[in-house]
Amino acid sequence: MAEAARTLFGDRLDLAAAYAELLATDGVVRGLIGPREAPRIWERHLLNCAAMAERIPEGATVLDVGSGAGLPGLVLAIARPDLTVTLIEPLARRTSFLIEAVQHLGLTRMVRVFRGRADEAATGSRDVAPLSGDIVTARAVAPLDRLAAWCLPLVVPGGRLVALKGASAAEEVAEHAETVARLGGGQPEVQRCGVGVIEPPATVIEVVRERVVSPVRKKAAAKRSRGGRRGGRGGRDR
Repeated sequence: MAEAARTLFGDRLDLAAAYAELLATDGVVRGLIGPREAPRIWERHLLNCAAMAERIPEGATVLDVGSGAGLPGLVLAIARPDLTVTLIEPLARRTSFLIEAVQHLGLTRMVRVFRGRADEAATGSRDVAPLSGDIVTARAVAPLDRLAAWCLPLVVPGGRLVALKGASAAEEVAEHAETVARLGGGQPEVQRCGVGVIEPPATVIEVVRERVVSPVRKKAAAKRSRGGRRGGRGGRDR
């Protein structure tokens, strides 16, 4: 893991270590990371998230939906100082941790925290202008159909949703590709990140936003999605 960490974080490895320490201490005390996860923070969290950086173009604007403790958004900001990152999270206790972490790590110029849901970020409610990004990321938030409904409105046309997934990625693509298309996305693709660096490689699903979908069509697609099989974890309480 030490060699993988040096490869993925380079000269910002000390900053990554400082974030890992925050997760293992304040993150556990405040209920953002389970106590059993503390010894596995690098293996299960930081390295997988950092490996996603290879799928993000230089200088991109990144929105991280359901950021929780900052995974993957804050990790990407640490690994890639060329990125501009917004962490989107609705729960107050989590946004408080994120704000403090950003300040502690000295990332206030490149990272901002938005307290709210993805739809609020997309529509510009709460007296904030609508947000959009070249890349929208998410980790363990929801199945692909719901994730696409929440995230694609935040992606600029031609940009991508990059969702960190697990072993079910191919099944989700097969099951939800039609819904993704109705929501304005292209054909979902499964990609492996960190091949030859971490084992196993991180698995992501990528979806290009091909067109803007009217609110009526988006609601219809979401209704069809709710009628299908449910799975995965909800996005409001990670």
